[in-house]
Amino acid sequence: MRPAFTRRAFLAASAVLIAQRACVAEEKKAPAGDYVDMHTHLGQTWNTTQPLTAEELLRWMDAHRIAQAVVLPLVSPESSSYLVTPDFVLQQTAPFRDRLIPFCCVDPRTSYNGGAKGLLKMLEKYRDAGARGFGEHKPGVAIDDPKNMALYAACDELKWPLLFHLDNERNLDKPGLPGLAKAIGDHPNCQFIGHGPGWWASISGGTQQLDLGGYPKTKVAPGGAIDALMEKFPNLYGDLSAGSGAGAISRDLEFGREFLLRRQDRIMFGTDFLAPAQVVPQFELFEEKEKLKLPEEVAAKIFRTNARKLLGIA
Repeated sequence: MRPAFTRRAFLAASAVLIAQRACVAEEKKAPAGDYVDMHTHLGQTWNTTQPLTAEELLRWMDAHRIAQAVVLPLVSPESSSYLVTPDFVLQQTAPFRDRLIPFCCVDPRTSYNGGAKGLLKMLEKYRDAGARGFGEHKPGVAIDDPKNMALYAACDELKWPLLFHLDNERNLDKPGLPGLAKAIGDHPNCQFIGHGPGWWASISGGTQQLDLGGYPKTKVAPGGAIDALMEKFPNLYGDLSAGSGAGAISRDLEFGREFLLRRQDRIMFGTDFLAPAQVVPQFELFEEKEKLKLPEEVAAKIFRTNARKLLGIA
């Protein structure tokens, strides 16, 4: 005889189901924190800095209310004193993938067989191991060098974000950033994320070649290449990390605030944190500069939501 399904049994089963759904919802919920950092590193980067472990990075993130961080390898000889490989980044972040998001990188001058398909397979190997994008892209060639363009084509195929550094030594370009414009325009499925002195100096009009390798402190002039390129290309983003990102906003706080409001959907918080006890200007800039105070909904986009949408972890 089939046992009756009592009200007590029904309530017990319902309670289990509700608990299971709550666990699933909790698993999908993003880690707590005010920020998603689009730009960090692990290991030893420069000969003047100390190595940074994943555990140290996480403790620093906790101290600064950073929920998640992108961890970038450095593979080009111009990028750092000590190379930081994608395999190292993937290995070190593996136990903490809810909070540490690995990218991969290949120098455009790397030898590989099989042409475009061979290069794509290299990136697919890293994707399958957990990489969510490409960067920090920092080679000592022109931003639109044919070998760079081959990398962009592979990222375009994967519909990947690509975080690049631009100055007068890496990913070289001219004032107005015409090479970058060609790269972005030819690869609409790749989301380019700008970083570095040459990128952030271009927030201002009238930029000279020397400015692309430095940190200008003068008032921002109208007609900057960043605004022009962002207006034209929806697949172009900006990373506020390092002294270049903080300096671009702080050199003219009034313009900086208006720029952030204008480009609020495609600017992302970042620090370039890479060594223990490193001084990071972004927190003082955004938490203590009253003149830069942003509306809550704009701050939420820039500090965390834009990055999560771009990375597909929203």
